[in-house]
Amino acid sequence: MIAWLGVDTPFPSLASALKEPNGLLAVGGDLSPRRLLEAYRRGIFPWYSEGDPILWWSPDPRMVLVPSELRVTRSLAKTLRNKSYEVRFDSAFDEVMRGCAAPRPNQPGTWLTAEMRGAYRRLHELGYAHSAETWIDGELAGGLYGVALGRVFFGESMFSRHRDASKIALVHLVRRLLAEGYGLIDCQMHTPHLASLGAIELPRAEFARRLKDLVDYARPPGPWRGERQDPAEACRN
Repeated sequence: MIAWLGVDTPFPSLASALKEPNGLLAVGGDLSPRRLLEAYRRGIFPWYSEGDPILWWSPDPRMVLVPSELRVTRSLAKTLRNKSYEVRFDSAFDEVMRGCAAPRPNQPGTWLTAEMRGAYRRLHELGYAHSAETWIDGELAGGLYGVALGRVFFGESMFSRHRDASKIALVHLVRRLLAEGYGLIDCQMHTPHLASLGAIELPRAEFARRLKDLVDYARPPGPWRGERQDPAEACRN
């Protein structure tokens, strides 16, 4: 049986998540900052379509990227060295979410509904949700956003309008996370794209153990704005 959440209903044990569909844990509740932060601290995330109730997931296995294990291909390294772009953080959070929400080939509609965008905007205003952005010729070319708690960055979505733009943002994000002592990037579900960048799958129990060790690290929330990175720095991993 799937748990139905009221406003104050706690999340059930991760072990109660379904095997099919993989990781479906609970239905309902809300997208308040309190609920979302509780979910991320426990390794749970929302994902549902327009018109559906809120669905909460904790898949097994879990796709993660250890920042020190990011894999940069030769072609991407060449792109990083060309210095024809600029990377910013938290300068266009809403625009990044709109880019992530845009329809994609062979994918009708979007899971990043107006309700979801509003929820992450609130987390951004509170200093928990952040964007990494690639700018080319003064225009947003691609980027990603996610939630930072303790020493874990929970990646939510990424998009590109130019070749490798989201990868550029990811490389610079990883450099920032490494410099600030982050130990894990949650990528949620397996994709070949993530695997090509060095992400691996962990059993859910192992992911939960690592998460517990990292997420309660004392780090006050706050904006990441004001930082621009030299493209050459991203190649020095």
